[in-house]
Amino acid sequence: MVRPVAELRGEVTVPGDKSITHRSVMLNAIAHGTATVTGAGLGADCLSTAACMRALGATVRRQWADGQLTDDLPRNPVTGQDERADAVLVVEGVGEGGLREPADVLDAGNSGTTARLLSGILAGQRFFSVLTGDASLRSRPMGRVVQPLRQLGARLASRTEDTLLPLAVMPAHLQGTSLRMGVASAQLKSCLLLAGVYAQGVTEIDQPEESRDHTERMLAAQGVKIEQDGLRLRVHGGALLRAIDVAVPGDISSAAFWLVAGCIHPKARVVVRNVGVNPTRTGILDVLRDMGGRVTITNERVAGGEPVADLVAESSELRGVDVGGALIPRMIDEVPVLAVAAAVARGRTTIRDAAELRVKESDRLSATARELTALGGSVQELEDGLVIEGGRLHGGEAESHADHRMAMSMAVAALASGAPAFILGGECVDISYPTFWPDLERLAPGSTREA
Repeated sequence: MVRPVAELRGEVTVPGDKSITHRSVMLNAIAHGTATVTGAGLGADCLSTAACMRALGATVRRQWADGQLTDDLPRNPVTGQDERADAVLVVEGVGEGGLREPADVLDAGNSGTTARLLSGILAGQRFFSVLTGDASLRSRPMGRVVQPLRQLGARLASRTEDTLLPLAVMPAHLQGTSLRMGVASAQLKSCLLLAGVYAQGVTEIDQPEESRDHTERMLAAQGVKIEQDGLRLRVHGGALLRAIDVAVPGDISSAAFWLVAGCIHPKARVVVRNVGVNPTRTGILDVLRDMGGRVTITNERVAGGEPVADLVAESSELRGVDVGGALIPRMIDEVPVLAVAAAVARGRTTIRDAAELRVKESDRLSATARELTALGGSVQELEDGLVIEGGRLHGGEAESHADHRMAMSMAVAALASGAPAFILGGECVDISYPTFWPDLERLAPGSTREA
């Protein structure tokens, strides 16, 4: 249960960026040398990536404050407690041709990033592998990666006419070619870039809109030749990747919950420290400001090749806006919590061009419309978005749909409601933000405790 409180105030550091953590582990695992990844996010999704890369022959260990290295990534060997904050990982790469055939099926868990990026790596190997995931992931589309990988020469087969996991990958020799992406997806783009690393010649990728560019940045830093001309990318195959140390900033997708909470609460000031503000990820900041949100960027700097800053959100009078087009890929994961802001804003907010949300951990358009309505919001579901009439929320009961972002969005909604809200299935926050509930209680004392 989450209850509204009189004040929301304090500082918080969110888990390391999930997208960058995935890539730091995966790309260093296939590189030559050893890398240290500081500030890694160790939610369940990133642990799935680490487990898969280990199964393929790479070494991924956690380094603790005393210098000890252990295979158990989240658990402190001294205290025995689950400690996922400020994680330092040491990744020993296998280098070119060093991945080995896994002894068992590779399990991506709930992580679409793991499944899609790893598909690109596996497509260019000289061994057989099978990739699967949990029930949710096995229902999410894989045809979007299977078809372009086949154009590169990959030999793949999956169930339901090659659209769903499990995915079987046979040995193949890849040849660079020109590819056109059907959707603006960083996971698809990254999959094709990684396959291009293993392909002979040049792989050219045309994307419909810009999406997060962490893969391009990291591959370039590792020695891969990548060229960009507008929305067209060219990756040259055959490079020898060098392991690189990575400082992972806080995840802006996790910070977004506190930014919205700070804006919609009547007495709030929340500071989120050390957040990644890569311009391909900051759509939520643009929209909140357009709505009249008092969101300030301070202490801007560059860490590990990524722009980083502290973010401050304060109580605001929000107004409805129209959101769509090229802005959506820059904030695709933040749409559910943006809808919460819209539900208490003045006027109407329209969100379009967001059909990709129907194939996330849940159908996030349908789930957002249903659960905000259950809490008193006025939401109309569109084929590719939502129309939200601002007003007041009254509490009630909301389901997470086993979706971490839905659970946290509904918790934020409860803070601005006139009565407590029961969040069913809230334990799924472990997928990306294992300390969300303690952080909420610290910023809003009494919000999660029984009266």
